[in-house]
Amino acid sequence: MTTPAEFPVTWAPRRTRAVLVPVCVLLVVMFVAIAVALPASWQFNDRLMMVLSGVLFAGVGLMLARPRVSADAEGITVVNFVRRRRLAWAEIVRVNFRQGDPWATLDLADGTSLAAVGIQSGLGKAQAIADARALRDLVERRGH
Repeated sequence: MTTPAEFPVTWAPRRTRAVLVPVCVLLVVMFVAIAVALPASWQFNDRLMMVLSGVLFAGVGLMLARPRVSADAEGITVVNFVRRRRLAWAEIVRVNFRQGDPWATLDLADGTSLAAVGIQSGLGKAQAIADARALRDLVERRGH
């Protein structure tokens, strides 16, 4: 993959999202159906907790579908499972994606590292390497 010529560009494990979002919807529907089908001896609170359990499981699934890395002219936005962080190009020193790493990491000017889970090897090592290289090329062109 070559360095993107136009902004914005987003890297995300799209297949993960394509699977998780329908599964999360199915979970909620399934738990609601179970709550409705429970025997009459089950109370309203039991049924409500069944529905809330389905919503909780779906919420966790949707958190797993969040990761992405988006770049624009001013910098990048890294969205991981729970947190979102905006970085200016100058804040990023290096993009790392070593053999065996589950996802790319960013070395930052303040001496810390940030996981960029949106670029991950789980769904295709070659694509993840190409995506990490494209981001690295952007960092090298824009960051210094």
